[in-house]
Amino acid sequence: MKLAVVGGGSTYTPELIDGFARLRDTLPVTELVLIDPATDRLELIGGLARRILARQGHPGKVTTTADLDAGVDGADAVLLQLRIGGQAARLQDETWPLECGCVGQETTGAGGLAKALRTVPVVLDIAERVRRANPDAWIIDFTNPVGIVTRALLQAGHKAVGLCNVAIGLQRKFAALLDLAPGDIHLDHVGLNHLTWELGVRRGGPDGEDLLPGLLAAHGETIAGDLRLPRAVLDRLGVVPSYYLRYFYAHDEVVRELGTKPSRAAEVAAMERELLALYGDPALDEKPALLAKRGGAFYSEAAVDLAASLLGDGGPAVQVVNTYNNGTLPFLADDAVIEVQAHVDASGPRPLAAARLDPLYAGLVAHVTAYEDLALDAALRGGRERVFKALLAHPLVGQYDLAEGLTDRLLAHNKEHLAWA
Repeated sequence: MKLAVVGGGSTYTPELIDGFARLRDTLPVTELVLIDPATDRLELIGGLARRILARQGHPGKVTTTADLDAGVDGADAVLLQLRIGGQAARLQDETWPLECGCVGQETTGAGGLAKALRTVPVVLDIAERVRRANPDAWIIDFTNPVGIVTRALLQAGHKAVGLCNVAIGLQRKFAALLDLAPGDIHLDHVGLNHLTWELGVRRGGPDGEDLLPGLLAAHGETIAGDLRLPRAVLDRLGVVPSYYLRYFYAHDEVVRELGTKPSRAAEVAAMERELLALYGDPALDEKPALLAKRGGAFYSEAAVDLAASLLGDGGPAVQVVNTYNNGTLPFLADDAVIEVQAHVDASGPRPLAAARLDPLYAGLVAHVTAYEDLALDAALRGGRERVFKALLAHPLVGQYDLAEGLTDRLLAHNKEHLAWA
């Protein structure tokens, strides 16, 4: 089995390699190709990847290349983990929205739109080249904003599934709090990428006992602290929102905080420099502890499980993915991309039936889906007016003067990445 990782020079990659090594019985990879134009980083990470596999006795071969077409040739699955513009672009996404009093974040609000505009055309070009090389290959997208990017891929007819680590992170956290094995926890996880709620925490499977009320009663303070929301908010909702919901539920508070501390992009850039120095140590043969602070926790396990389900010959596994709605949430169009539990096998994902979503959450999901429609249109066709309309539609913007100011700033900071700007 051959897998290719586009963006293999990412500092995330050793987390992924560690998962492939530990879970080789789940996903028997024989060749792993790391693809990245940043050849200096790629060689550092390729060397560490080989040492990690060797330490754990994995027989797979790791190769590195800057040649996308050669790298994806013959691949059974291609994982996308890209950041167009690197941490410098992320720093801009987190900075200029604050000038308008709006949250600066790389996947949410105006910064998220900027990232979508930069990313969608590049991902579609990669996917088309994958299809030419191997039309049967699955594309697993971990590139943000996952919902918009996955929808672009699906609308273009690619065999694609979107993946995020929010759900598996919450599953592991709740399992630890409840003193259960992670596999004994099933989340009623519903919404859009980075806009989800856990409506239930079930023992054993979709029809199991709902442990959420007791979990909130016993551990609500801990969970609220992790989400950086007041405990009273969780008690009133009776569900667990994704930590990205803080940008909506406490927007002005977040904006004030972001104006008084270094950006996350600056923190990550410093961390990446330290990680790359560690990766260059020929004695290092495991992922360093610092990587846990980089983000992407449990990404490797989620990716291995998803690839194994798509490429295996067993029965369907249940996993949280991003895929077409197809009637799952009846208030959305079938071609909206949602993030829910799904049966996944070689034919792709099929969402499980979801509980009725309360209007408190359904309204926000519908609102953000409308924004994503306009954001994808802007990413595919370009144009200042399309960017303005997408921003005006976003629930964190919603005023024409803010949308105008944000549009000007977005275009000014992204000209080198937008051919039409």
